[in-house]
Amino acid sequence: MKSVHDIPGLAIERERLGRDSGELRRLLNSLECKQDEYTRSMILHSVTRCVYLLEAEASACNADDIVLVASMLDDKENSVKIQALNTLKAFSGIRKFRQQIQEHSIKVLELMSTVWDSELHIASLRLLNNIPLPDFAHPQLRRVMPTLMEILQSDYILAQVQVIRLLSSLAQKNDLLYDILNCQVHSNFLNLFQATQPGSLLFEVLVFAERLSEGRNTPHYRAVKWHYNEQSLHEALFGDESRLADRLLALVIHPEEEVQIQACKVIVSLQCPRDVGLQPSLCQASHSYFNNRE
Repeated sequence: MKSVHDIPGLAIERERLGRDSGELRRLLNSLECKQDEYTRSMILHSVTRCVYLLEAEASACNADDIVLVASMLDDKENSVKIQALNTLKAFSGIRKFRQQIQEHSIKVLELMSTVWDSELHIASLRLLNNIPLPDFAHPQLRRVMPTLMEILQSDYILAQVQVIRLLSSLAQKNDLLYDILNCQVHSNFLNLFQATQPGSLLFEVLVFAERLSEGRNTPHYRAVKWHYNEQSLHEALFGDESRLADRLLALVIHPEEEVQIQACKVIVSLQCPRDVGLQPSLCQASHSYFNNRE
């Protein structure tokens, strides 16, 4: 039996010449057989590589293959779950499978909230960030919002970057914005805006802050009188006692240009609500977020 550790160069060469190597089909068929944990993980890892490298063979797969891979999300071993998530992400790059993979988004969110494993979180988030999340997943997203916030406030940079990208996308959904803003955060949440954080994380956190600021300033959102918990994200960022302004001003002189620019964008969004954005005189005359802190 051919090793599952590597994709033979012959398979890639046959793909280049327009011939089906059969490698991906053999791997998927072997996945249906009873295997130990290590073998299941390695088969899935090789399937993932095949999907990326053997485009024609991957496109020839069918819905049953996606069902088979998704069934591995119920495996008792986290290592197998992680590889299955990676494989689904690979398949999600093929348009015809995207909708079917979306149907498993609730299962992926459930895994994130019930299994506290950094590698599993990263694999789950990479998959979720690669597909449009359907509206039917919104109730589950509300339930896992505390988990997403906990991942954001962890000290694992790869997971933090992935979860902030997801949250930034969700912040643009009108029906999820309040759930995000009212989610409880740690008292030191603004440490995420410290200049000592990695530039890649700082940039994503600032994008998130800008989208939240823009969202809360839309006429649609401002038309409702919202109430927030004292320890909410809203109070940490936009409350009367928030020190966000100080953090932003410090980032304007950050050594990385994209961080500087994004910090300035957040400052502008805080000073000028969207519905008065075309009237500079109103912004200048108002008691801005920053003027109130001088």
